[in-house]
Amino acid sequence: MIEGLVAAFDWIQPYLPWLTSISVILAVVSLVVLPVLIIYMPKDYFLGAHRRRRRGLSSYWFTTARNALALVLMVAGLLMLVLPGQGLLTLLAALIMSDVPGKYRMERWVVLQPGVLRTINWVRRRYKKAPILAPPTGHNRKRPPRITR
Repeated sequence: MIEGLVAAFDWIQPYLPWLTSISVILAVVSLVVLPVLIIYMPKDYFLGAHRRRRRGLSSYWFTTARNALALVLMVAGLLMLVLPGQGLLTLLAALIMSDVPGKYRMERWVVLQPGVLRTINWVRRRYKKAPILAPPTGHNRKRPPRITR
């Protein structure tokens, strides 16, 4: 067992400066990009029953660029689960930016996990934005709630 760990460390040791640099860069990028994405998210983003997709040539290129950025954020979020950084929030931002089937249900599930919505609303409160409204749970989750203004 110990020999295996020593062999693994010997194998990874030349890459440690690169891994450390990548970790620091991803942490700094997440500290800059995540608040921007959270701030510009509408407060009722999670209240709808589903999202409509736009189709067309111009939206095709926009969707491709957005999905490429979401893929980069997804990889960064996965790395930050074991390296320093905000891994779960980065994964949520990647999910929100992407355009894949079933992503809206997944977003709502992630936001309902303990602490995620509280952290998102903490960031919004620091920038004087209205808090994100929690998605409905239970039997009424298919119906969009009434929004009073």
